[in-house]
Amino acid sequence: MAEVDFYVLQGESAPEPQQFACRLLDTVYRRGLEVHVHVSGPQAARDLDDRLWSFSAGAFVPHRVVGSAGRAPVWIGWEAPAQPGEVLLNLSEEVPLFFSGFRRVLELVPAHGDGLRRARERYRFYRERGYPLRQHKLGGGA
Repeated sequence: MAEVDFYVLQGESAPEPQQFACRLLDTVYRRGLEVHVHVSGPQAARDLDDRLWSFSAGAFVPHRVVGSAGRAPVWIGWEAPAQPGEVLLNLSEEVPLFFSGFRRVLELVPAHGDGLRRARERYRFYRERGYPLRQHKLGGGA
């Protein structure tokens, strides 16, 4: 059964979600794990691809957008992968239908707005089905 981690970006000093996603991917990659990043569509994939090249001067996260040539430990796509893997980072607004094929699922919770509401819906979805949940609070304030 997949374990689900929610990264709650809260308060005035909350990290910007795309920047935090890049840092999280860097951490997971450095631990030697493969990650599928699920995004909402081709433009979101291109945006994250661009961001991964520039998020930190000293960091390099080998990645590729699904459909491009080659292999990398981090792959970015908007459809179900050919085969599940170790870690799924969900950056879309819905729970991907294929999430249960992964050992760990990582979810970001924005500080406010519609993204926060949708993250709460995803949390409820996993909780109601009995998946082990963890929360990691980042930033200050409530």
